[in-house]
Amino acid sequence: MKRRTFLTTTAAAALPAFVIGKPGKSANGKLNIAFIGSGGWIAQQPYNQGCSEENLVAFCDVDQRQCAENMKAWRTNQPFFEDFREMLDKMHKEIDAVVVSTPDHTHFPATLAAMERGIHVYTQKPLTHNIWQTRTLLKARERYKIVTQMGNQGHAGDGIRESVEAVRAGVIGNVSQVFCHNGGPQMGGPHFANPSVMPPPSSPVPSGLNWDLWLGPAAKRDYCADYLPQRWRAFYDFGSGMLGDWGCHTLDTPVWALDLDAPTVVECVQRQDSLEGLITAKSHIKFHFAAKGTRGPVTLEWFDGPQDWKKVGRIEKFGAEHAAHLGRACWMVGTKGMLGCGTHAGPPAIIDEALRQAWKASPPPQSIPRVPGGPFREWMRAIKGEGPEPGSNFTYSAKLTEIIQLGVLAQRFNTRIEWDAANMRITNHPELNAFVKEPVREGWSYGASL
Repeated sequence: MKRRTFLTTTAAAALPAFVIGKPGKSANGKLNIAFIGSGGWIAQQPYNQGCSEENLVAFCDVDQRQCAENMKAWRTNQPFFEDFREMLDKMHKEIDAVVVSTPDHTHFPATLAAMERGIHVYTQKPLTHNIWQTRTLLKARERYKIVTQMGNQGHAGDGIRESVEAVRAGVIGNVSQVFCHNGGPQMGGPHFANPSVMPPPSSPVPSGLNWDLWLGPAAKRDYCADYLPQRWRAFYDFGSGMLGDWGCHTLDTPVWALDLDAPTVVECVQRQDSLEGLITAKSHIKFHFAAKGTRGPVTLEWFDGPQDWKKVGRIEKFGAEHAAHLGRACWMVGTKGMLGCGTHAGPPAIIDEALRQAWKASPPPQSIPRVPGGPFREWMRAIKGEGPEPGSNFTYSAKLTEIIQLGVLAQRFNTRIEWDAANMRITNHPELNAFVKEPVREGWSYGASL
C-alpha cells in the first residue's frame, strides 16, 4: 500500500471539523476518536480517562489476541483494522483525533500519517524511536497546526507544577546538579527479556497476530515469543529501555523547571554488558547542559538497574544519599537545598526541614494553570477550542524525547557523545549518525517533504 500525502496547500477544506481556534460540532458535540493500538492497559488508560465520553469511531491493532478483551467491552459496530494506513485512508474524513498506543518503533509512522491528514494526535511516550523522527514531528506540528500531546501523564498533574514553580522561584537556590534513577529493568520480568542468544530463537507466529505489520518500519526477522506482548522494550530495534520507558516521566520535572534544551555532551559512565541489540540491565548516564539565561550549566545523572546507591548516588553537599533512600526518583540540587519528585513527577519533597517548612508556609504564587481531569481531557478540550494548548505538546515533548534518545545512544554504544544540536549531528563519533535517523523498510518512509 502506498502512503498517501493527504494535506496539501489546497486541502484546507478537507480538515476535520475540530481545528485549533475553530471548534466545530459533530452531531452530538463530541469528538470522533480512533485508537491505533487497542490492546492491554496502555489502551485502557485513554478509554478510562475521558476518551470513552466521546464518539469512538474506529479501532486498529495488529494483534487481535491482545485487544480481544478491550474490543469485547468497547466495540459495538465500529470498524476494526489491522493496518492504520488502511484505516486512515478510508476514514480520515470521519476522524477528528487519534490515540497512538503502539510499541515505540511505530509511534512515528502512525503519528505522522494522522497529522498529514489533519487529525489531532495523542502519542504515548517516548514520542519517537530516534532523533530525526522527533525533529520531523516537530516540523509536522508547525505545518499542520493540529493539537498534539505526548503521554507522559505526570506533566498534567498539580505536583509537577508545584515543583516547577518552586524551582523557578528560587526556593532551593541555583540548581547545577540533578540525580534521577529507576531500579529497573528487571530482566525476565513482564516488560524486559534477557534471551541467552541474539537474535533470539524463532517461534511460530500466533494466530491473530500480523507479524509483518507489527514489525512496521523495522527490518524483517523471525517472530520470537520473547518480543510480545511487552518485552519488545528490551530490544533496541523496538524499544528504548528504561530511559525511554521511565525517563520521559522522571526527567520531565527538571527539563521543564530548568528549561533544559538538548545537551552538549552525553556520556555513558557505566554500563553492564549485554548481548548486541539487547538493552543493558544496568547503566549510569551523565548529561551535560549548557548555561541558559540566568541559569548556569547543569549536569543530570541517570541510574537504572541494581545500583549501590551509597557509592554512586551520594549528594555530598547536603549529606543525603541518593533518591532511593529518600523515597524520590529525582533530586534537583540547589545552592540552598534540594527538591525531589517521584517517577511520574508528583508533588515536591524539599530538604532541609527548615526550607521545607518555609516553603509550606509561603509557597510561590501559582504561575502555571492547573489541568482538571488529566492529560486526555486537557488534549480534548484544546481540540474543541475550550482550553489552552496541552502542556506536553510536541514542541515540549520533542525536546524531552531528544534528550532521552541521546541518552539511549550513549548507553547503547557505551560511549561519550558530543552533540551539535543545530546541525543534528554527533561530532566525535560520526559513524553513530546512522542511528540519529534509522533506516526503514520499503513502504514505511515518512516525512521526506518536511
